[in-house]
Amino acid sequence: VAMAATRSVMRAVRVFEFGGPEVLKLQSDVLVPVPKENQVLIKVHACGVNPVETYIRSGTYARKPTLPYTPGSDVAGVIESVGEHVTAFKKGDRVFTLETLSGGYAEYAVAAASRVFPLPAQLDFGQGAALGVPYFTAFRALCQKGCAKAGESVLVHGASGGVGLAACQIARACGLKVLGTAGTEEGMNVILRNGAHHAFNHRDANYTEKIKACTGPGGVDIIIEMLSNVNLDADLQLLSCAGRVMVVGCRGRVEINPRDTMSKESSIIGVSLFLATEEERHECATAVLDGIEAGWLKPVVGLEYPLEKVVQAHKDIIDSSGARGKMVLLP
Repeated sequence: VAMAATRSVMRAVRVFEFGGPEVLKLQSDVLVPVPKENQVLIKVHACGVNPVETYIRSGTYARKPTLPYTPGSDVAGVIESVGEHVTAFKKGDRVFTLETLSGGYAEYAVAAASRVFPLPAQLDFGQGAALGVPYFTAFRALCQKGCAKAGESVLVHGASGGVGLAACQIARACGLKVLGTAGTEEGMNVILRNGAHHAFNHRDANYTEKIKACTGPGGVDIIIEMLSNVNLDADLQLLSCAGRVMVVGCRGRVEINPRDTMSKESSIIGVSLFLATEEERHECATAVLDGIEAGWLKPVVGLEYPLEKVVQAHKDIIDSSGARGKMVLLP
């Protein structure tokens, strides 16, 4: 019997029940998926870990995948094979993905060709795994939904993680005044190296007063908010007239006074990359690839974990004292 070109089984993380990080099970006998028409098979070199993947795994998120499933959407790697009708990619191409069909926490992953993009030579695979969800989300929040304009100011609340650093780089390139917060000295330094004009420690009791002193009485035009259940009430006090809070992340409920939005005619706008149209995704991809080519878009990779440490990765992304770039799994 002729052996298939690809190994028939692989290591992959599987989730058989919703729950805590311990439900992530690394298995070594998972079948390598086969790409159907308009799909590609990628040998995974790195896969990004996103907070949303912990919410989905816990079963508390709006979208629940059918069990069992493999988490992970941000893959960077090399095309192993292509399905019928795929002309944009061939075996050996370096690529990154916005989402996968079979799950990215694995040695191989299948993705729709329309969700796969060429990985420029100047980025390594770890950086490639930091592109998809973080940069597309940051661009959507700032430009597509936030309507950011040169000369405006933006506060990136929780700026040292994957989406936050992406937002700092994009905002700076678009001509905005960029303010960022982080929870550690190291995180603040990372922010300042990646486009922020000013950094604040959100663990300081009076940090919002320091932000007000920095922006002056006008306030800040846009806030990119990663932890709205903690910060939304305070955010509304920091906004300018017609300012907008872009809700990118949330881990629970929050109490606000709607009168705070009336006094400035401010807006609270939810951001979901999942709802982007094909045209909007194409716009995101174009902006990201242009930024890489121009040299201002440089993903920062933080902690790296082997697949064996996936449980620890899911604990750390929620409980760690402060992010320093994008968390990545290395199969």
